[in-house]
Amino acid sequence: MSNPTPILEAERLSKHFRLRGGAVVRAVEDVSFVVYEGETFGLVGESGSGKSTLGRTLIRLYEPTSGRVRFLGEDVHRLRGPALRRFHRQMQMIFQDPYASLNPRMTVADIVAEGIDIHGLARSKKERMERVYALLETVGLLPEHAGRFPHEFSGGQRQRIGIARALAVEPKLVIADEPISALDVSIQAQVVNLLKKLQQEKKLTYLFIAHDLSMVRYISDRIGVMYLGQLVELAGSDEIYARPLHPYTQALLSAVPIPDPAKERTRERIVLAGDIPSPINPPSGCRFRTRCPHAMDVCAAQVPEWKEVEPGHHVACHLY
Repeated sequence: MSNPTPILEAERLSKHFRLRGGAVVRAVEDVSFVVYEGETFGLVGESGSGKSTLGRTLIRLYEPTSGRVRFLGEDVHRLRGPALRRFHRQMQMIFQDPYASLNPRMTVADIVAEGIDIHGLARSKKERMERVYALLETVGLLPEHAGRFPHEFSGGQRQRIGIARALAVEPKLVIADEPISALDVSIQAQVVNLLKKLQQEKKLTYLFIAHDLSMVRYISDRIGVMYLGQLVELAGSDEIYARPLHPYTQALLSAVPIPDPAKERTRERIVLAGDIPSPINPPSGCRFRTRCPHAMDVCAAQVPEWKEVEPGHHVACHLY
């Protein structure tokens, strides 16, 4: 991309949750990155790394504890009235669980048309249904599916309904929160290929959240790696795979299977010691140090600086 246009900017974004008894869960801590128009920005990390919380804070399902989110240059959490309505139309979300995210009492037509109704995008019932039929065909379903209910569909079909609902209001950016993790492996590739096809047809920008690095590489232009609420590495998709710098990224990649049996047998796996620490009481300094094979004294004393070590390749690690 020559001179890409920023569409979404997170600036030192943090989100904490206060529990009963006064404990604070530091789910997202001081995260900054930019998503450019037309790209797919992948966000990866283990369960509990804060990816979904970050996605929900970006789309204003959660208010941030500190920091700010800019969408098309505007501070998202200051939007009111018509500007807020416009934002809700321009940024949409595909949710992780297609079984839980569709209202079982609504027909497919009403689910898909919800945004059309809210934003007044159809002038008549006839136009509304024409749009619903077109959207269903766009995601590989049939017009006759419009009158059915979610329980009559498979997981993959339900996720397609969720994608049609997100596209109904013609958004500029779609946050896909683990959109394939609840699906059968044979269906996952179909859904990801559909997302890629729709991106080209509709000039969409994606923030694609997942824990499966092989799938993220397939769909993403750039990848950010999260650990315990913080971004630890960010680079182009091929660059992250060819030269992972952060020990956590290296460990994640060492667990991704290689389709060559000979290489797969001989390569070294990096097995991390212990479990991911609690976000209520994260380690001092570098949050990864308790599981890092390269931990030094400085790692406990200082939070590693987020720096660009090569053009477009950022990392937060005392090794660099």
